[in-house]
This record gives sequence, C-alpha cells and structure tokens, in this order.
Amino acid sequence: MHTQGFCRRRPHVAAPSSRRGGMVAAACSAFLWIGPGSDAAAADLRADTVAAFERYVRLTEARMTEETAGRRPFLWMDRLGEAERREVTARLRRGEIVVERLETRDTGRPIQVPGGLNHHWLGTVFAPDATLARAVALMQSYESYPDIYRPAVRRSRTISRDGDRFNVYLQLFMKKVISVVLNTEYDVQYVPIPPNRMVVRSYTTRIAEVQYPDTAEEQESPVGHDSGFLWRFNNYCGLEERDGGTYIQCESISLSRDVPTGLGWLIRPFVTGIPRESLEFTLGTIRTALAKPR
Repeated sequence: MHTQGFCRRRPHVAAPSSRRGGMVAAACSAFLWIGPGSDAAAADLRADTVAAFERYVRLTEARMTEETAGRRPFLWMDRLGEAERREVTARLRRGEIVVERLETRDTGRPIQVPGGLNHHWLGTVFAPDATLARAVALMQSYESYPDIYRPAVRRSRTISRDGDRFNVYLQLFMKKVISVVLNTEYDVQYVPIPPNRMVVRSYTTRIAEVQYPDTAEEQESPVGHDSGFLWRFNNYCGLEERDGGTYIQCESISLSRDVPTGLGWLIRPFVTGIPRESLEFTLGTIRTALAKPR
C-alpha cells in the first residue's frame, strides 16, 4: 500500500487561495501518514481498546442468546412492527439488500472505546429457491472464496476442521481511496437449530496488515501495530429456510483505530464506510451465487 508517490505525481495547479493550498498539503500529509513502513502510520492496539470492544461484544451476544433460544424473534425483520415488516419483506423478495446500523448500549449509555471505533451493522438478503443446506454449503466452501468473493478475497484455505467448527485463513483486499491487504484467520462455528435454522459465528483470531503485497518486499506489519484499519472482526449470521427460499442475516461488529484530529475528512470514510460496504458486498454475492444453476 505504497501511496507516497501520489503527492509527488500530482500535477501542479496554481491554487486560487491559501485554503486550496492547505487542502492539498493536508491530503499529501494524509497519504504520507498511511504510507507503509512509516512510524507515523502505525497505531498501537491498546489493552483498554480491546477491553471496551469485548465488553460491547458481550452485551451484544447476550441479546443474540435470547434470539437463538427462541425468547425473541430469530430474525431482525420479525422484530419490526407489522407495516414495516411487510415493507422489508417486499424489498427482500425484490432482491434488495436491507442494511441497518446498530448500536448496543449499556443501560442506555453509549459504550466508549478509547483509541478505537466500533462498527456495528446488520444486513439481510433473501435467496429464493435456495435451501438452507445449499446456503450453508456455499458458506463452507472456503477454498472457493477467491472465485466467489473476488476481489475482496485474494487467497483462502481451511486450516483445520472439527465437525462444524472451522479454522480458516483469508487474505482480504479493501479499497476506498486507499488500498489495504490483510492476512486474517478465523474461528468459525456452525450451530444448527432444527428444523430450519442455522447460526454461524465467526471470530478473527489474527489480523495482520500486508505491506507491498505481491512484490519481493511483501511483509506483514506487527499484529496490533499497523495502520489500524481493522483490528477485530466478529460476524454472526442467522439463516432460516421459509417462504420458498432462505433468509440470510449477518450482523458484523468490527474494531478499527480512531482517526487523528484534522484527518477525519479523508481517513474516516474508509474506516466507517468499508464495514457497511463489505457487508453489502458479501450478502449480495451470496444471493447471486445461490441464484446460479447448480
């Protein structure tokens, strides 16, 4: 992710005001800030940041336990009022991806994450004519992910499998103005809820940012000491076969670094935009793949 040349190659344009000159200088500073190998680019994942994220996850998973146990509706759409539920169902049946931003609070108060940002999104698609078994088989076909989820997944493999529990490696590619490549590993568990539901819980066990990918200089940044675009990623999917197909709902909670004062206008769109866009891309790709003839 070498971006320092961006400022050097930018053609000279006479600035009509000092404000434009300041903006160009800020842009160059920002790209230098995220350039590889620069100490200024790196952020440290602190213990208090991890603790706040894990607290957020614990409170969120307590709600999920109520849903999987049947004490609350299993799918988000079934917790809506009647009119809104009908509207969402119609959108899903038309092939739309319905996405909502969520926030878990502690007794009504926001959960602060020092030095970091939580990103919490929920998305749903409907795959007509697809069985639950076929949807699960697609999700478990990890060796095929580079073909299915191109270009977001560059490489993948199953490290190990024990029944319905997988350890998986994925090399991810993300781009929004800047490009980021990450080596990631996951602990993924599939929990069937008879007769027609499945819960999938996925937790990253390792995330390492890749510098200079596909070159002789390719190397990983130290884990937890990198650009901080993705430090943690939990994904919770609920699948239910009904209405002539399968509803696929995924709820993601991820952690990134916060952004330095003055650079939010450039960096924040990446760390806040990518979580939603990745969720939409994943769900849309699943729906498309399930629509193809077997």
